[in-house]
Amino acid sequence: MSKTAKQVLKYDGCNFFRQRIILSLLSGRSVKFRQLRLTHQSPGITTYERSLLELIGRFTNGTRIEINETGTSVFFQPGLLCGGEVTYECDTGRSIGYYLEVLLCVAPFCKEPLQATLRGITADRYDSTVDRLKYSVLPIQKKFLGDDGESLDIKINKRGSAPDGGGEVVFNCPRVAKLCDVTLLDQGKVWKIRGVAWATKISADVMGRMIDGCRSILTKFLADVKIYKDRRKGLAEGRSPGFGMTLWAQTKTGIVYCAEVVSNPKGSKDGPSVPDDLGKECATCLLCEISRGGCVDSGSQSFACLMMVLRDKDVSKIKMGQLTNYTIGFLRNLRDFFGVTFHIEEEDKNADLSLDGEELQTGDQKLILKCSGVGYRNLNRVIL
Repeated sequence: MSKTAKQVLKYDGCNFFRQRIILSLLSGRSVKFRQLRLTHQSPGITTYERSLLELIGRFTNGTRIEINETGTSVFFQPGLLCGGEVTYECDTGRSIGYYLEVLLCVAPFCKEPLQATLRGITADRYDSTVDRLKYSVLPIQKKFLGDDGESLDIKINKRGSAPDGGGEVVFNCPRVAKLCDVTLLDQGKVWKIRGVAWATKISADVMGRMIDGCRSILTKFLADVKIYKDRRKGLAEGRSPGFGMTLWAQTKTGIVYCAEVVSNPKGSKDGPSVPDDLGKECATCLLCEISRGGCVDSGSQSFACLMMVLRDKDVSKIKMGQLTNYTIGFLRNLRDFFGVTFHIEEEDKNADLSLDGEELQTGDQKLILKCSGVGYRNLNRVIL
């Protein structure tokens, strides 16, 4: 990575493409990607990355995008975040979650409240599903938005499985002037588990089998386990068969841990998925998330770090479990775009003692992340 006199950040390769686009939009710094997939069978920018850039152009003004003839070089100059109403057909190479994660990061800082209707695949095996974003990321974002976050919502009008999609999601996000002060250090004890099992273009029996497989594991640890069925009909169930499950565990302090599984798509080389095994896999993944612990789950770590950087010029503290590779890459990109570094230290094990002095079973080693915010303000917002 290098920096020119015009503050254009340059990167080689396609790693963390979406992260850098998000940070470019928020920081106002241009970014150039070089040598995109030079050694791949299909070199250059992918169709879903082009689709993402096109979506960004729908709710921004003045964004400049230059792609060379081979697609191996992309220059991105961010424009004004306008917001408003947007309807977009997402490329089916990735799920709606791939696009929605970008909107979650930048939408609060638009000139007008953003209402985005996205059509495509609502769940696949590669990106966070819409359900996970709704039940895991939204609660964290509402903490940072404060009272302004009451209208923040994700609604699934239609479900669509890979590879043909057919789903529809409506995302509503208010505009804010600045973020609230949030410190998350008390993860609390898990007291209930909720979930949703869904199926499209396939027998509804698979939902019951997934739930039975999941409950056979979770009820050994907790009695309050409720999993709901979401069965759509007609156009609301998309164009392809598929099924999956999303689970979330809530602690007494309001912290949420989320896990999800999705069946193999139609025509997959791995063959069809077994509903019973998929339910057990989802339960195991949730237990791993609980063991990892912290005040955000692994899928929300990078989002929480971004919010910490954007808030007022004061020290923020959040307890997290072991950082994922995606989060580590995001911390490096935050340093490049905003010049902010995090102080990371291991939590003192002596802090996890009950009143009678016995050590609590809190799972894996936890980390305390600290940083000073940049005092980000929404200058795009219209002031009446």
